[in-house]
Amino acid sequence: MSVVKLEYIWLDGAEPTQMMRSKTKIIDAKKFTGKIEDLPMWSFDGSSTNQASGGSSDCLLKPVYICADPDRKDGHLVMTEVLNADGTPHSTNQRALINDDDNDFWFGFEQEYFLVDPDTNRPLGFPVAGFPAPQGPYYCSVGANNAFGREIIEEHLDICLDAGLLVEGINAEVAAGQWEYQTFAKGAKLAGDQHWVTRYLLDRTAEKYGIVIDYHPKPLGDTDWNGSGMHANFSNEVLRTAGKREVFEEVCEKFRPKTRIKEAIAAYGAYNDQRLTGKHETQSIKKFSWGISDRGASIRIPIAVPENDWSGWLEDRRPASNADPYRVASYIVNTVKS
Repeated sequence: MSVVKLEYIWLDGAEPTQMMRSKTKIIDAKKFTGKIEDLPMWSFDGSSTNQASGGSSDCLLKPVYICADPDRKDGHLVMTEVLNADGTPHSTNQRALINDDDNDFWFGFEQEYFLVDPDTNRPLGFPVAGFPAPQGPYYCSVGANNAFGREIIEEHLDICLDAGLLVEGINAEVAAGQWEYQTFAKGAKLAGDQHWVTRYLLDRTAEKYGIVIDYHPKPLGDTDWNGSGMHANFSNEVLRTAGKREVFEEVCEKFRPKTRIKEAIAAYGAYNDQRLTGKHETQSIKKFSWGISDRGASIRIPIAVPENDWSGWLEDRRPASNADPYRVASYIVNTVKS
């Protein structure tokens, strides 16, 4: 019998940062249409993922996105939402809270991360004790003395592209052992779906090399090394067709109220206070600012916007590398719509 392997991926109830979980469902290839609406619901033991009690442990997995799994024979990756046993969204399900059913919002996420050797618990390129040469030669670098772990990054890129995921680029980042890739999608939910799948493939690819992906926003602590973010580029029809500076100023100002700043920090990832210090291309977590081409601002107006007659997108630079793209998108959508 010909079969298809469906890898169901979901977010657990770990705190303060949710982890990805997955398991494989085998189905008859004759019953597989490739359409998300034809995939079966599945269940899992929520008591083992901090999402249910042992006395009532069943949680449901609702498929929401599917793509090919190029690294697995007859395989597909299925991103899912977690539901309660009665079919209502689980409290850990941030995707269900996104208010963008018309896909008006487009998102691009810039995912930074470190490659870490689990034997030394140090980023690749770092000696067991001390530090490598200061930041400067590593950003967009080439050569074994500056770029570390490229084989992992290249394999991850190829797998994502073969899967049909919208990865728009990769580059070595400012710190040694630090890399970045960028994703894009039209629709806030789809953007989150695809980004989570790219993270899953990154972790699984690094796993083959015995390397850990560290999404902590400041893994090197209080040192003169950059942290990691997940900058969120976003637009809606209003921004894409604005034609006026005043429209961008108005949208930026929607993020300024103290209540909005508090909501942003809650949505933008744990330990982000260690990264948002006002140094290393960040604004202080205690302040809010926006500016044209300003990478030290909370929100940056890309230089392409005024060059394009004030039409385009904005970049919120505050989300941490460990942030949930669903939750980030939900906050941004709600703020702009306010």
